Amino acid sequence: MAIVTPLKTAAEQVLAQQFANVKAELPGGGAVRKLREDAFAGFEAKGLPHRRLESWRYTDLRMILREAKPLAGSAAVTPAVRERLAALKLDGTRLVLVDGAFAAELSTLEALPEGVSVNGLADALVSQRDDLTRILSGPSVSADDSGLMLNTALMRDGVMVEIAEGTELDAPIAIVSLTSGSEERAIFSRSVVLAGKGVKATIVDINESVGPAAAQINNAIVFETGDESEVQHVRIVTRQQPESVQVLSLLATVGAQAKFDSFALVCKAGTVRQQNFVRYAGEHTEIGLRGVNLLGGTEHCDVTLVMDHEVPHGTSRELYKTIVGGEGTGVFQGKVIVRPQAQKVDGSMKSNALLLNDGATMFNKPELEIFADDVVCGHGATVAQIDGEQLFYLMARGLPRPQAEALVLQAFAGEAVEFVAEESLRELIMSEIEAWLGERRDSAVVSAI
Repeated sequence: MAIVTPLKTAAEQVLAQQFANVKAELPGGGAVRKLREDAFAGFEAKGLPHRRLESWRYTDLRMILREAKPLAGSAAVTPAVRERLAALKLDGTRLVLVDGAFAAELSTLEALPEGVSVNGLADALVSQRDDLTRILSGPSVSADDSGLMLNTALMRDGVMVEIAEGTELDAPIAIVSLTSGSEERAIFSRSVVLAGKGVKATIVDINESVGPAAAQINNAIVFETGDESEVQHVRIVTRQQPESVQVLSLLATVGAQAKFDSFALVCKAGTVRQQNFVRYAGEHTEIGLRGVNLLGGTEHCDVTLVMDHEVPHGTSRELYKTIVGGEGTGVFQGKVIVRPQAQKVDGSMKSNALLLNDGATMFNKPELEIFADDVVCGHGATVAQIDGEQLFYLMARGLPRPQAEALVLQAFAGEAVEFVAEESLRELIMSEIEAWLGERRDSAVVSAI
């Protein structure tokens, strides 16, 4: 019998050598080491995700990652890092990661709210707690993703946030991940948020670059939220170098009679793959995934999500707004799974995109897998250009075309932003959107002169 040995790309060969070189020094006890070994074995069998895999059809990471960058080591706390942190106007607790490493000295650990404990993930990995590998693994629907396998194998640090039962936080907890330095590097980090029964909290997840070099970033955040909890997650991905490549994974397991909402803004971020794996672990739970993607140049943003209804009486809402200009590419792949026992599920999934010119591209692939017969589920996807009647209405009242377009686009994106509960975060998100629209408007005015 002939044995077929799959060819490895140069990047895959380097990644294998990197793992062999660093696995002994990566943090974690015996169970974590086995988790890493199993994950990398799975990655080696599959290789980097490529277009022949249905879930990665529109984002061929094997083609995009021609070479694997050196692994980031210790955090480089540069003046630019301190300047950016000083410029961020964030209320509440701030937890800082620099090049994937927890920077306790830059974090506000001295004033943690009552009921909240924070540790670096590197410390948690060596803690020998019995439930750690289960927590890190996340929902079962994420198990076959080779991008996440690579993160599991090479994760070096992050933060672990534990919020005690019944805690209600008045201000958000912000996890600020900054990429620094002047040399290209690969960053692998994972953060964990454990929220007990009845917790009410907002977690802000900011990903930015303050260095001149592009990076290969593979970050994941894991949520486990208890019964009757209300947790909101807000992710902002911006100010990255155009050549940067990011794989950002959200893993969430949500208890009964709970609410979990996640919103993501992506703009000026290079190539981004956002993948969300969400599991209903209890009945009468409401989960919402929403976002706004602003793309120009040759930027690429892929939103891929899986909502796994394992139990009855679940409500799911997904809404993504994508604006694509230049030669940018937007992707939305949404899958809602309703298991046979998950009766009385109510699900709605929408993706709306506006293409600003002929070179822009959008791929939509909403999908329902329903194995129960008493459900209400639907999906819809639209791709269009800016409404000419709306433009005419605004321009007839004296607005120049660039300003009229900016107002229409702002309203289009704002429909998703409205679901962010925290007013200060809505304002922050809208300020980023307005800045992006302002740059586009100004460039259009200059071109017209």
